[in-house]
Amino acid sequence: MQSFDVVVIGAGAAGLFCAGVAGQRGLKVLVLDHSPKVAEKVRISGGGRANFTNRDIDVRQPHKHFVGQNPQFCRSALSRYTPADFIALMEKHHIPFHEKHKGQLFCDRSAGDLIDMLLTECEAGGVTRRQPCGVKDIRCTAEGVYELDTDQGQVQARKVVIATGGLSIPAIGATDFGFRVAKQFGLRTVDPRPGLVPLTFDGAGWAPYAGLAGLALPVIIETGLKKDRISFHEDLLFTHRGLSGPAVLQISSYWQPGTPIRINLAPEVDLPAVLADAKQRSRKLLANELAQWVPSRLADAWTAQEPDWQRPVAECSDKALARLAERLSRWELVPTGTEGYKKAEVTLGGVDTRDLSQQTMESKQPGLYFIGEVVDITGWLGGYNFQWAWASAHACGTSL
Repeated sequence: MQSFDVVVIGAGAAGLFCAGVAGQRGLKVLVLDHSPKVAEKVRISGGGRANFTNRDIDVRQPHKHFVGQNPQFCRSALSRYTPADFIALMEKHHIPFHEKHKGQLFCDRSAGDLIDMLLTECEAGGVTRRQPCGVKDIRCTAEGVYELDTDQGQVQARKVVIATGGLSIPAIGATDFGFRVAKQFGLRTVDPRPGLVPLTFDGAGWAPYAGLAGLALPVIIETGLKKDRISFHEDLLFTHRGLSGPAVLQISSYWQPGTPIRINLAPEVDLPAVLADAKQRSRKLLANELAQWVPSRLADAWTAQEPDWQRPVAECSDKALARLAERLSRWELVPTGTEGYKKAEVTLGGVDTRDLSQQTMESKQPGLYFIGEVVDITGWLGGYNFQWAWASAHACGTSL
């Protein structure tokens, strides 16, 4: 049986980064992954350019950008390994990058540059990597040594790091392996569900809007009641089955099944005022007048919903105009569900942070660590989940 100091299971962002950090500190590290491809989720992220961090992370207030039963858990790791630290690593490897907006940093060329950097860091630490190589069983002996039965024989180590991610995008190999290991060793888990995911609506109820598929526009979207209310000012995208785009992906992490979302489809304009003004001076159809402030396809779809809205604006009653303004600026609807893990960018829930050390990511099971997406910490869209991967991996790798 081959012996290592550390076995890292999962060759994604967190796993590779942790392995490189530990290896460069003199540990003998083995990385295992059941998939033949390395860091496939990194490769497809950010439209193939990997939104690898976000400059705007406020490490003192992680609850602003992270979701979980205890978002404060990530404060320690994020404050010890910051976006500036990862940017410095990118610059050391001469990888060009740019900021899109809202602090989001992307590779100039492709996510492949980021993967090559992670592999180079692993090589610098003498890390051994086996792919594809699944893990069939993990045991812990009375002496506290972990024995793993793998597709390429047995290995043992005193430390095991689980970096297997969540359930999102099963087409590239996502599984519940990390959750199963946690349960096997008596650790608590928070039920997983899809996060950063498009929302869907029932067929008949969605019929008036299905023709808007492909239309995108900036909106303010919100969900929740008074003290729990959360809102985002982002772009919305209509799809055949429902709503997507950054606005919806963001709100999906906070939306609770059976509750409504509210959308202001014209956040930049005072609709009651401009429609009242138009009534005084315009002879156009209401739909044509409305198209100055929202996309014309949206104006047509909205005004088609009531006979009172299908006439020249000058002939519309004040009540009808007020009702239209209210519907557009406070469109309330209840999603029937989400597009599920096949379209979700991340998994909400995971290993309960109450059973992990925020300093080292070690679990209550000595020698067993959990990092990255498998933990019940989920970031906003925009590079926050990658930064959690780097920070949790670094906290773990330096403590091993």
